Amino acid sequence: MSNVPENAPEHCPGTQSDDAGKASACAGCPNQNICASGEASGPDPAIELIKNRLSNVRHKILVLSGKGGVGKSTVTSLLAHGLAARNPDSNVGILDADICGPSQPRVQGVRGEQVHYSGSGWSPVYVKDNLSLMSIGFLLGSPDDAVIWRGPKKNGMIKQFLSEVEWGDLDYLLIDTPPGTSDEHLSAAQYLAGAGLTGAVLVSTPQEVALLDVRKELDFCHKLGIRVLGVVENMSLFVCPNCKGRSEIFPATTGGVAQMCSELGAAPLGALPLDPLLARCCDAGRDYLAEMPLSPAVGALHSIIDKLVEACQS
Repeated sequence: MSNVPENAPEHCPGTQSDDAGKASACAGCPNQNICASGEASGPDPAIELIKNRLSNVRHKILVLSGKGGVGKSTVTSLLAHGLAARNPDSNVGILDADICGPSQPRVQGVRGEQVHYSGSGWSPVYVKDNLSLMSIGFLLGSPDDAVIWRGPKKNGMIKQFLSEVEWGDLDYLLIDTPPGTSDEHLSAAQYLAGAGLTGAVLVSTPQEVALLDVRKELDFCHKLGIRVLGVVENMSLFVCPNCKGRSEIFPATTGGVAQMCSELGAAPLGALPLDPLLARCCDAGRDYLAEMPLSPAVGALHSIIDKLVEACQS
């Protein structure tokens, strides 16, 4: 599906490097002659394609975490459903950019659906009338199939999703990214910068071991010129579904997201409590907002979405 070679060298110096096509790691690479000639160092033509493709998408938002296991995909799903329910006339899309661990098809309850390719591009899968999803999970033969790709091919897949998916008119496109600050994040930031990236939402849990990586993600955004729309503290408290009692599962020993945001000048969007019913809805692919509209998590989510919409419009 992508013209990016699967067998690119592991230690590729990059097309912008003076050693492109000349380093020892370049030996045997099918792109060696192109890189050595300097042709590959020019502007990527895909940037203009992506700009045109996403011209009808009003707000493009990266969802980042830095660390795995903090509930980034869950928060992406909640934000998408919340934005779609907020205004039935608005349109929301989710791009699952976690190539090796696509979870959105399961969370959205559309696992096993097929995407179709036509002259206008890939058609996303519709979760609701105004909520659509694109994921590599729809292109695998089985949900258990491992995606064993090097960085260049993952980057090529992200490029293809951004340049070839026919989203139509969208008010919000949420890009669910994998943990870290590496290939997929650099590619998405590079391609979306030319298309008018609105900013990024960061997700963390309260404990310091998660905040350490979120600090790196904030630095990543700063160095790449990505506006940070705010930080969501996920799993901040456990709310018992029976007695409604609250307890800290992940103690905020250093002050949690609020303290980190105060120190680094980021905006805290709010805190989502830990609810076992939310995990069950994600596993079953059900809409948590529709099933538990009076839960503390849904109340907190609406407040977070209000702040996010305000940040996007400012």
